[in-house]
Amino acid sequence: MQNNPRLTDTIALQRNRARADLSNGMFLHDAAIAEVQDRLSMVNRGFTAPAIVTGFPNSWRRCLPDAKVVADNDTLDLESQTHDLVIHGLGLHWADDPVGQIIQCLRALKADGFFLAVTFGGKTLHELRAALAQAEIEITGGLSPRIAPMGEIRDLGALLQRAGLALPVADTVPLKVTYETPWALMKDLRAMGEGNALVDRLKRPTRRTVLIRACEIYVDTFMDAGRIPATFELIFLTGWAPDANQPKPLRPGSAKTRLADALSTSEFKLPK
Repeated sequence: MQNNPRLTDTIALQRNRARADLSNGMFLHDAAIAEVQDRLSMVNRGFTAPAIVTGFPNSWRRCLPDAKVVADNDTLDLESQTHDLVIHGLGLHWADDPVGQIIQCLRALKADGFFLAVTFGGKTLHELRAALAQAEIEITGGLSPRIAPMGEIRDLGALLQRAGLALPVADTVPLKVTYETPWALMKDLRAMGEGNALVDRLKRPTRRTVLIRACEIYVDTFMDAGRIPATFELIFLTGWAPDANQPKPLRPGSAKTRLADALSTSEFKLPK
């Protein structure tokens, strides 16, 4: 049986994460944690057995100090039907099998348990992607993988349904950070532990001429008011472990009240 090709070089990923600056490079994780805490505060339920899946345990322990924190490995260290809340913290974009990650989280949930994931979406670093791609094509005549592919909100929302979660919801929170130069952005990405860890990445240092040209393109195309912007899109995925007591949609055609009556308006036919 042939294995599916791998996207992520896990050794390189762990090396990048180990080099991350946990004091100054975790501002996106801090923003994600604050958003997660805010969303949990709006859920009309208390959670007594939470778990967090993440590649940065020291940062995410602040989210729920009493939670069990496990690494986002291919096989998650979570026991079946043990938790009433599972959070997946900013790691799905590196997963070779994101559906498998969500399914494992679902299996770890008790009936009617809550799943919440935050991951980077497809608009993340679109400025840097465009500048690097154009520069590399101009100078080398080719294109190499440099930034992990990240799903669009519609595709990521569909993963919840594929995994079997009930009442799935996906929404996005865009963040825009500005820098003095593209070099400062690249330095920040290393501090975040988000350097290139793709299996098919170039295994040699990028030509300096490519990086210099990419910075020129970035500045010429995107600079605004003397600073360059970098977009980070946080996508939030939520769903519930199926339970018989959860609300379910009515069967089509089973409504007993006309919409026009509910809205106190007149009904009319559309012209053909």
